[in-house]
Amino acid sequence: MRAEALAALWLQCFGWRVLERRYRVPVGEIDLIAARGATLAIVEVKARLNFEAALDSIGGHKRRRIERATAAFLSAHPEWSKVSPRFDVMVLSPWRLPRHLKDAWRPDQR
Repeated sequence: MRAEALAALWLQCFGWRVLERRYRVPVGEIDLIAARGATLAIVEVKARLNFEAALDSIGGHKRRRIERATAAFLSAHPEWSKVSPRFDVMVLSPWRLPRHLKDAWRPDQR
């Protein structure tokens, strides 16, 4: 949870508004949901020793759960229904600045 708090703070420093933290529904969960302008970012936060290990930990099953949770969020928040969400990854590693990988995957990628 500390990594998610740090990631949220980092995003806020760059003008993002954090809408949800640890959004949970029966079909999945999202670490952070943030908005800036017309962009809605669905952010998976990973605290790992290196960037590659973080990316490797987000497999197809995890992505599908995040995508299903995103669909639930969008149906519960019609004000965001016209926006295509962007799936990002925020990696926090010891002694390094957070790394924000924008548009890390798209739902049609498997």
